[in-house]
Amino acid sequence: MKRIGFLGTGHIAAPMVRFLAGKGHDVLVSERNVSVAAELAATCNAQVLANQAVVDGSDIVFLCLRPAIWQPVVADLTFRADQQIISVMANVPYAALEEAVTPAQDISITVPIGFLERGGCPLPVFPKPEPVSTLFAPENPVISFENESNMADHFAASATLSAVLTVMKDGADWLADQTGNEAGADMYFASLLAGFLRDVPKDGKARILEARSGLASPNTLNRAVVDAMETANTRDTIRDVLKSLSARMKGPS
Repeated sequence: MKRIGFLGTGHIAAPMVRFLAGKGHDVLVSERNVSVAAELAATCNAQVLANQAVVDGSDIVFLCLRPAIWQPVVADLTFRADQQIISVMANVPYAALEEAVTPAQDISITVPIGFLERGGCPLPVFPKPEPVSTLFAPENPVISFENESNMADHFAASATLSAVLTVMKDGADWLADQTGNEAGADMYFASLLAGFLRDVPKDGKARILEARSGLASPNTLNRAVVDAMETANTRDTIRDVLKSLSARMKGPS
């Protein structure tokens, strides 16, 4: 088993800590978020240490710091050549990581979501699947890319979760107004989507389109909603926003 350290202990790090601790790894976490670190120490037997002590004691170091403050934090730390570094920080390029953690050279970038600890979280990785796949697969599928710009595309794509939840919230609000049962409406929408997606195959064979087509066949209630979204150019709006987010993270070409 590996000794795995986390610099930054927030809503992204905590699920990974719980997952890895459950696999039997020794986990070290920074003091940056005191309450979360204390909870992980109590529930996962994680060691809570100062930043340099986390680095010194780890075979693998996760960088889970906010992009706005990561550089001054990491600049004060000393890494080893034999360490593996995994960054989950959006909009932090590989070249900047490489310079910051030298002499460490084994660096990966990935995009985890909080439900990773329960499995089923897709993990795009650049530039190679290891060590992310060793740590998190097969419970979480790993997708590797040789082009760093594809990571910006995936960071942008992950933002569609909030759009899906917004549609669900609007639907739940409408249903609550109709029925007078706010709790029931919220439960209905959360269960509706979760239950349906549970049975959609995740094999990469156009299953999203297949599932939508199965529901939204002509002259159905589901097709009426899709038609309304297309009339309102919702699909184009989403694509334009994702394109803008991706371009912003990639920077000047």
